[in-house]
Amino acid sequence: MVARDRLEQLRGKFGSAIQRVDLPGDSRLFVFVEPSVVKNICQYIFRDLDARYVISIGIDDRPFSGNFMVAHNFAFDEDHLLCSVLTYLPSNNPKIDSISDVVPAANWAEREMRDLVGIEPVGHRYLKRLVLPDGWPEGEHPLRKDFSWDHVPKEFNDEREFTFDEPPEGCTVVPFGPFHPTLDEPAHFRLYVEGEMVRGCEYRGFMAHRGIEKMAESVLGYNDIPMLAERICGICGCVHSVAYVQAVESAVALKPPPRAEYIRTIMLEIERLHSHLLWVGLACHIVGFDTLFMQSFRIREPIMWIAEKISGNRKTYALCVIGGVRWDITPVLKSELRQVLDKLEAEWREVVAAVSKDKNIQKRTVGVGLTNRDLVKNAGLVGPVARAAGVDIDCRRDHPYAAYDRVEFDVITAGGGDVWSRLLVRMSEVFESIRIIRQCLERMDDGPLQSPVDGELPVGRMGLSSVEAPRGESHHFVITGENNRPRRWRVRAPTYQNLQAVPMMIKDQQIADMTISLGSIDPCFSCTDRLETIDLRSGATRVWSQRELLELARAKEVRR
Repeated sequence: MVARDRLEQLRGKFGSAIQRVDLPGDSRLFVFVEPSVVKNICQYIFRDLDARYVISIGIDDRPFSGNFMVAHNFAFDEDHLLCSVLTYLPSNNPKIDSISDVVPAANWAEREMRDLVGIEPVGHRYLKRLVLPDGWPEGEHPLRKDFSWDHVPKEFNDEREFTFDEPPEGCTVVPFGPFHPTLDEPAHFRLYVEGEMVRGCEYRGFMAHRGIEKMAESVLGYNDIPMLAERICGICGCVHSVAYVQAVESAVALKPPPRAEYIRTIMLEIERLHSHLLWVGLACHIVGFDTLFMQSFRIREPIMWIAEKISGNRKTYALCVIGGVRWDITPVLKSELRQVLDKLEAEWREVVAAVSKDKNIQKRTVGVGLTNRDLVKNAGLVGPVARAAGVDIDCRRDHPYAAYDRVEFDVITAGGGDVWSRLLVRMSEVFESIRIIRQCLERMDDGPLQSPVDGELPVGRMGLSSVEAPRGESHHFVITGENNRPRRWRVRAPTYQNLQAVPMMIKDQQIADMTISLGSIDPCFSCTDRLETIDLRSGATRVWSQRELLELARAKEVRR
């Protein structure tokens, strides 16, 4: 077994520092170690064994073990293995050595762990707040178990503005966001510009952290959460729903019926189709090619219609339950879906031919927003961003789930590491999605849609699930719990990792290329409830709080 081989490597290196091992199968490995060796073992896994960093998780386990926990998750892609390195920390001193200097991709995750759980990553070089606003009081950590899901600290100052770093000498600050004509959601990049060149930037996001994980462990049940998971992302709803239920199924050793796995695969690829068609259209819009933008949206619309016919909704499908799916694909829908795919394939070939030969698009995208293999490794980049830099990773093949082990497809890569290469990868992946759906329709046999779940799910089990979203790997970590809900659920979307590389992608490039460079990772940001207004007569600015916006909205309703 590959998992046992990796475990023996770790035991040979760290011996008695490994306290406990859970090996639920050949694709999952949970290694509990002493806190003192966590940094060394993560460095060994990441550098010497060349595993890919996935995410770090802080856990308040005090009601159950009396301790805090930290989990660092890695992927051995060629071995089809997901590995979690875990350690317990004392309740009165939750500190652990930061791994961010040896695993740079852990930067944000450790800062989030400090913000939300109060676990201190000792030695982290930049412990500025990531998720919590500057007006949030010290010592209040929302993901601790003794912090109620609906509690607002009295000391919270929702009018305090973000504190930004000082710009480098000789640079002018140019704000990009939080509201911008080419961004559908808020994101604030504080660009440091010298002439027309970007020399650096600071990112501030998480302006309206929605507390989805807190709600899941506080007030929702196992089969309520898939509906919530679908609303994590405006595009990748089915991705998060599937990733969540698979994490729970992995934890409790529950396997869905084959027909349910095929239906999950079909719906995931339908979602990939409409996402890639959307992105290519928006990319063309950003560089001024609105004709192709309109064509992409026209071609995309029948995919949205067939999704609605299958599930009752164009976007949020309400597909998954623990152990299976709700909706079936009837023979009539099979026939119609095949027709939609045939037409889409023919029309998309014309789009690809037009884009591939367009010199203006190439001038705006070739050599822009550059990444390379080292950046992919150190920042933990995923999806088309990684594959466009020549890194051959794809969770559908590397960590098979649903019915992906029963279909054939190619993993599309390119070598340029620029916006143009990301465009080529996404355009070609459309054809692979069509190929996958056709195979599923052909090979899907009749059978039940759900496996029976008898009684309460086992408590204290851990599950990992990685699903290849259109933007890249979405990873879900679950610890099963009491009251028919998880003890801990951690979601890591692909943008979480890819966004961390944007400052490197735009450094020493023209400010005019900022929009398409950012757009090329297909970013997904949370919605916001803060905004700044400018009085055009006086030039005065004002930041409005959530409370003030609600009062304005209600006053307007009263006037009506």
